[in-house]
Amino acid sequence: MDDRPAWNRVLLKCSGEALMGDGAFGIDFKTLERIAGDIAEVRALGVQVAVVVGGGNLFRGVKTAASGMDRASADQMGMLATVMNGLALADALQRGGAPAVCMSAIPMTSVCPTYTRRDAVAALETGQVMISSGGTGNPFFTTDTAAALRAAELGCDLLAKGTQVDGVYSADPKTNPDAVRLETISHSDALARGISVMDTAAIALTQENRIPVMVFDLHRKGGFAAALTGRGRSSTITVG
Repeated sequence: MDDRPAWNRVLLKCSGEALMGDGAFGIDFKTLERIAGDIAEVRALGVQVAVVVGGGNLFRGVKTAASGMDRASADQMGMLATVMNGLALADALQRGGAPAVCMSAIPMTSVCPTYTRRDAVAALETGQVMISSGGTGNPFFTTDTAAALRAAELGCDLLAKGTQVDGVYSADPKTNPDAVRLETISHSDALARGISVMDTAAIALTQENRIPVMVFDLHRKGGFAAALTGRGRSSTITVG
């Protein structure tokens, strides 16, 4: 099989929780470097890689809001957590020899560049891994929705959702032994069946912009490149 992926520009959605490794909080730097290595491996295949990173390893806005904090304030704190993760990931990529830039949807120019579509596209076209942090810059939107938004505006061929499982299942395979793995499913069916791999706003946005979503196991070393080249297990939410 040709190891050159069919995708020219891919957006990877990396959850904050993925950066914890086996820990309960924060960033596990061995895990961070492994994920950075996986991203660099895909870049080396000639794919332009954008990344949207979450912040759940440092702060959970929705959970905090449920405890009584104002939702908008909690979400803003969560967005700041994604910037910290984005800076850490960019640093790990650069130390590994892959050029990278972290941009923030929340202006903080003394820390990192402010995200603009023009600058993000320019970074991708010059071979940099472009990490979009700060969510959408607005409360009440998840980082899944931010990933769908960035994939659409950057003209990505694919949104790759890194998870703790190797694809889309009919139910949570960790709690339901009868869950069935689905090789492919349409956006419409995913919405109708309430598939929870991404929130409904994100699935609807990728459907509207005809962007397929590939779901793969981000916790497996080399899983990103393996999924893109067809050598690894994954599921695809298809356009149709």
